[in-house]
Amino acid sequence: MAGVRDFLRRSERQYDTGVNRVTLTKSQPVVELGEQATLSGTLQVNLHWTMREADLTPRRQRGGGLFNGGGLFRPIEVQSASKPMVNVDLDLACMYELTDGTKGVVQPLGGYFGELQHPPFIKLSGDDRYGAPSGETMYVNMDQKEAFRRLLIFVYIYDETPAFARTHGVVTFFPYAGPRIEIRLDERDSHARSCAVALLERKGERITVRREVRYVYGYQAELDRLYGWGLQWKRGYKGGSGPEVNG
Repeated sequence: MAGVRDFLRRSERQYDTGVNRVTLTKSQPVVELGEQATLSGTLQVNLHWTMREADLTPRRQRGGGLFNGGGLFRPIEVQSASKPMVNVDLDLACMYELTDGTKGVVQPLGGYFGELQHPPFIKLSGDDRYGAPSGETMYVNMDQKEAFRRLLIFVYIYDETPAFARTHGVVTFFPYAGPRIEIRLDERDSHARSCAVALLERKGERITVRREVRYVYGYQAELDRLYGWGLQWKRGYKGGSGPEVNG
């Protein structure tokens, strides 16, 4: 718990100041952690998202509602002008490949929350289903960096409602030391259900973080094929006890 409290205090300071930040873009998509931070301690990966302003306005103020064509877009349930309830559930996840050949996934779907002190040395803190201010956070044990070959950080929509065009999403990496690394999901695709956000690869003593921001219309299996992970996927659900993926 002490590590989590330290992270929250550090992240609050960084968000408040708006400085000490590296933003990865199309023109500058790569940063090396070996140059930006001490490769030890815990690397936190945070997903935070909010609804677009237009989607937070009650329909009576917009002069109409959303067309629910065959269930493609579900109507927004507005509780009040200031605190709307929205039917969008973005999940933070990670496919991993370790140096011993082990492959797998850390994600809320199927309850694969991982382990921090044991393989895969990646732990998901929980599942934010409502776009809370704290978002979702994943922890990567950089003291075990030699165990990592590559990590694919991705975001998917659990409830099958394409909604990336309706949200402002950002994934932020908080190294143990050095500036935070920010990747904005600003290339919206109204029909995409998953987005590969960043690829982390170990190269000698350094780890590179490459901005991807690649949207796909499918889910984990499509991202798997795109990056050649080679896992066997099954349909899963949150809170389910059965396996969702087998490496």
